[in-house]
Amino acid sequence: MINFADRLFEAVERKRSHVVLGLDPDFDLLPPDVRALVPDGVSAGAEAVAECFHSFLSDLLGALSDVVVAVKPQLAYFEALGSTGYRLYEEMVAEARSLGYLVIADAKRGDIGSTAEAYARAHLDVVGADAVTVNPWFGTDGMKPFLRRAREDGKGLFVLVKTSNPSSAEIQDLVTETGDLVHDRVAELVLRWSEGTYGVAGYSSVGAVVGGTHPGQAQMLRAKLPGIPLLVPGYGAQGATADDIGELFDASGTGAVVNSSRAILYAHRARGGHWLSAARAEAEHMRAALWAVGSPGR
Repeated sequence: MINFADRLFEAVERKRSHVVLGLDPDFDLLPPDVRALVPDGVSAGAEAVAECFHSFLSDLLGALSDVVVAVKPQLAYFEALGSTGYRLYEEMVAEARSLGYLVIADAKRGDIGSTAEAYARAHLDVVGADAVTVNPWFGTDGMKPFLRRAREDGKGLFVLVKTSNPSSAEIQDLVTETGDLVHDRVAELVLRWSEGTYGVAGYSSVGAVVGGTHPGQAQMLRAKLPGIPLLVPGYGAQGATADDIGELFDASGTGAVVNSSRAILYAHRARGGHWLSAARAEAEHMRAALWAVGSPGR
């Protein structure tokens, strides 16, 4: 299989887009006509809610395939429906890939080696996602199963380095004995873990999650991580703008993809009009804004 980073950045150039769509289905935020498919609401049970989510997400995937590079299903929203939700997750991964999207499973998994192997097998081998988000808390032991698939099977991973939430500083910004911050040390590990995973475009299949809500720190991490793809959360509903993120692209205007979930999924709440048209308008606006800040390097 072709190196994940090569596939990712080929899609960026082909679609002229850095947009990743987070799949975070929340029944309370769905458009009224979609919620009407389940008149009794969540009390109707997991099967009915899952069918509603499937209808909503399928329509979005069909409408945005030329604008969005990758989708990022957030496992929590699917797992909240139990086994029914997990089946929906599997169905959405297959459907997204059939439409030409890359799929990043937002699982944030991490554990000791044997359990990490099971997580990697579940999401990358069995479900068939192209990449997965990984928690590095267990160190190299917990990374090896994911790294092996990046080196041998063309899969990708995004390591949590500096997340977008405000309280990330409680742990990620702690000062180590050398004066570095914890997230700087994780960045150093990402560079070490990236060995043997570089594609022809010069980027590794081992990426880093770096929140756009901390632009100063994110810019320093961009400089520390040449050749490492960045998955940037925080755009839109969390407050990060295209200008905040512009410095996270490399000199060629690439090297990063940017996630938006609620701002696109539920764009009708701010934009009005039909929910599908609103979602497309928001995605197109995001694509244009990000392409503009990255375009000087093209």
